[in-house]
Amino acid sequence: MNRIERPEATEGGVALSRIAELAAAEAEIFTRARPKSQASLGNGMAGFFNGVPMHWMKDWPTPFPILVDKASGATITDVDGNRLADFCLGDTGSMFGHSPAPVARAIRRQAGRGLTYMLPSEDSLTLGLLLAERFGLPHWQIATTATDANRFALRVARAVTGRDKILVFNGCYHGAVDETMVRLEGGKPINRPGLAGEFRDLTERTRIVEFNDLPALEEALSHDDVACVITEPVLTNSCMVLPEPGFLEGVRALTRKAGTLLLIDETHTISTGPGGYTKKHDLEPDLFVLGKPVAGGVPASVWGMSEELAARYTAYNATKEPGYSGMGTTLSANPLQFAAMRATLEEVMTEANYAHMEKLAERLATGLDKAIRKRRLPWHVMRVGARVEFICAPGPLRNGGEAEHAHASRLEAAVHVALVNRGVLIAPFHNMMLVSPVTTARQVDRLVAAFGDIAARLAA
Repeated sequence: MNRIERPEATEGGVALSRIAELAAAEAEIFTRARPKSQASLGNGMAGFFNGVPMHWMKDWPTPFPILVDKASGATITDVDGNRLADFCLGDTGSMFGHSPAPVARAIRRQAGRGLTYMLPSEDSLTLGLLLAERFGLPHWQIATTATDANRFALRVARAVTGRDKILVFNGCYHGAVDETMVRLEGGKPINRPGLAGEFRDLTERTRIVEFNDLPALEEALSHDDVACVITEPVLTNSCMVLPEPGFLEGVRALTRKAGTLLLIDETHTISTGPGGYTKKHDLEPDLFVLGKPVAGGVPASVWGMSEELAARYTAYNATKEPGYSGMGTTLSANPLQFAAMRATLEEVMTEANYAHMEKLAERLATGLDKAIRKRRLPWHVMRVGARVEFICAPGPLRNGGEAEHAHASRLEAAVHVALVNRGVLIAPFHNMMLVSPVTTARQVDRLVAAFGDIAARLAA
C-alpha cells in the first residue's frame, strides 16, 4: 500500500521546519555575541516585576533583551560593543534619529532653567504658532503621550456633540485608549483579547467597522449617536493597510453628513511629510493628534482642533458645571517639552530632512521588493513616506481583518533575530522600518543585503 505524503505545514509560504531551523541557529549566534547582555538580562532585571521595567520589553523576539550602552544618530551600540543600524527608532519615538543635535541643545539650555513649573515659558509663545502653521488647525493643547491626547480629544468630542459613542476601524492603533480596544471577530464587535483587568463591554460605547468600507461606515453613523470617528490615515500597527482612493474623502463627507466629528491620529503617519498625511493629502479633520516623535524623543504630544470646534467647546465650557474636567496631567505642557518641540519643528522636521528620508525609504522598499521577487516568496512591501514594512503574505491588504490574518509570528520572529545578527534592528511588534534624517545609504543597503540573505535561506 503506497503512503500518501502530506505537504509540510508552512507559515508565510515557508516550511515550519525551515523557520525553526533558522530560529534556533540565529538564537545561538545572538547569545554568543552578547555575554554581557545575557549576564545582565538573561534571568531578568532585579527589582522589576517580571524582570523588565516595562512589560513589552519582553516582547522582542530575541532570546533576551539587548542592553543598550548608547544610541546616536541611527545607530545603537549595546554593552557588548555590537553596533546596530537602527530602523526601529523607538517604534517612531526617535523617528528623527537619537538625540537630534537641535533637540539636545534645547534640552541642555532648558535643564538649567527648570524642568516643570505649570506655567508657560518663552518657547511656548513660538510653539503655538508653529503648530498652527505646520498642521493647519488654529487651536492646540499639549499632553505627554498620544494616548492622553486622544483621550482628551475624545472627551471634547463627546462634550460638544452630546453623544456617547465613538467609531474606530478594525485593526486601529491609538495607544492605550480604552474605548479603542475593540476588534471584529466573525463580523461581530468584541473586546480585544488579552486586555488586563477590563471589566466593561467596550463595544457598548464603541462602534467598529472595517477600514476602506464606506457603506459599513455610513450604516454605523446612521444611528446619529457617534460623537467622533477616530482614525489613522493608514493602518500602521498591524500589517500596513493603505486607504483606497477616495476612502478618506468619503470618511470626511460621511462624518459631516452625520454630525460626527473626525479625529485624525498622525502619530505613525507623520512619516509622510512635515505636516503629516493630513497636510499632504489635504484632509480636513476636526481634531488632530500627534505623539511620540514631536519632541525628538522627549515624552510629549499635541492635539489640535478646528475653529468651529473650538467655538463649540468654548460655549460648552461656559455652561457646564464647575469642577475637574478629567483632562490634563501635571507634567503635561512643561518647559522641557516646549523647548524640545520647538527645536524639533523648527530644525528637525524640515522639508530637506523629509526629502532625504523619502529618497532612502524608496531605496529600501525597492530593495526589499526585489529580494522578495527574486526568491518568489508570497510577501509584499508597503510604504508611507519614510515608513516601510515587509509583510509575509500576498498583498496589498484591504482592511484590519486581512492584516490580522497576514501575521506570521514564528517566521517574523526568526527574521527579526537574523537581522539583528547581521547588524540591523527593526521594530519588535511588526515588520516596520523607519528611515531618519541621519540614516545613511550604507545602512539601507546593509538592511537590504541582510534581508536578501535571510530570504535566500528561507526559500532555498
